[in-house]
Amino acid sequence: MLPFRFHLLDGVPVSDQLVKAVQRAVLTGEMGPGERFPSVRVIAQELKISPTTAHKAVLELRDAGFLATRPGAGMVVVKPSGATRDQLLAQLAPACRDLIRQASLLGLGQDETLEALRRTFSEP
Repeated sequence: MLPFRFHLLDGVPVSDQLVKAVQRAVLTGEMGPGERFPSVRVIAQELKISPTTAHKAVLELRDAGFLATRPGAGMVVVKPSGATRDQLLAQLAPACRDLIRQASLLGLGQDETLEALRRTFSEP
């Protein structure tokens, strides 16, 4: 079982989806620094994707500072130094889309939805 959640979406390159799923898991603490990262082979088998696609995503994650190679351990998770505000905000995008969809179904507009968020932030 992989240490991150991944749901395949049509129309978006699989490697991009994989990169975003791992970034989200690292930035939210779902995967912690020093944790061993699955091999390309394991990722490809679990997700039923091409090893080439999995390898491309792993290299991108390494180059972006989310993974590092450790002798004797393989790839491990590292917390990127100074995650940007945009990276952190991007992690909220799926939840925001869900909230907007739900608000729309309830007939609520932007002002009412923002008020609901303000109230929720004020709760203990």
